[in-house]
Amino acid sequence: MQSVFDETWRQRALRGDETAVRLLLAHILKPLYGFCLYRVGKNRHWCEEVVQETMLRALRDLHYYDPARAQNNLFPWIAGLARNEIQRVMQRENTTVSLQQLWGNLDEELLGGYGRLEVEPFNDELLQREETRDLVNATMAQLPDHYREALEEKYVQGKTQLEMAECRKVSEKALESQLTRARTAFRVTFLALSRQLQPEAV
Repeated sequence: MQSVFDETWRQRALRGDETAVRLLLAHILKPLYGFCLYRVGKNRHWCEEVVQETMLRALRDLHYYDPARAQNNLFPWIAGLARNEIQRVMQRENTTVSLQQLWGNLDEELLGGYGRLEVEPFNDELLQREETRDLVNATMAQLPDHYREALEEKYVQGKTQLEMAECRKVSEKALESQLTRARTAFRVTFLALSRQLQPEAV
């Protein structure tokens, strides 16, 4: 999450500052939903329950969040809270989600597709695969808005860099730099998500 979640922000939130709390909700809800959805078998009702309970617990236990240790990155702490809520819901429902099966879906073709993102978009067949869409959405949901929008325009909508640069009123060189940073952020986020999906990490 953004570096704004530092000690100053934490102290404001602990005092019940409405602006600080709204900032948390605005930045965390979408990536948290994406993080939880796959872990509850894509059951949206369970996912919404987990997200709601996670946010309530985060606000209640915010004094445990250590910005310095987390390098002002709030999401890993929030994700840890979410894992506990996911386990509670799944135990209550007496069912489990096969993360091993999801991990198995990341075959060589799919992983190769992610690896090629540096130089080419996903091909149409790859994008049609459900596991591809799920993992792309989960990864994209955790990116800053300007990175997500740039990648969607380039690789999903198929816009040229010239079109994107003109729309943003920047040079093509500046646009390419932004795309490079966005692709790097995507790969880093995807790899982090992939490690979380492995059974031994749960």
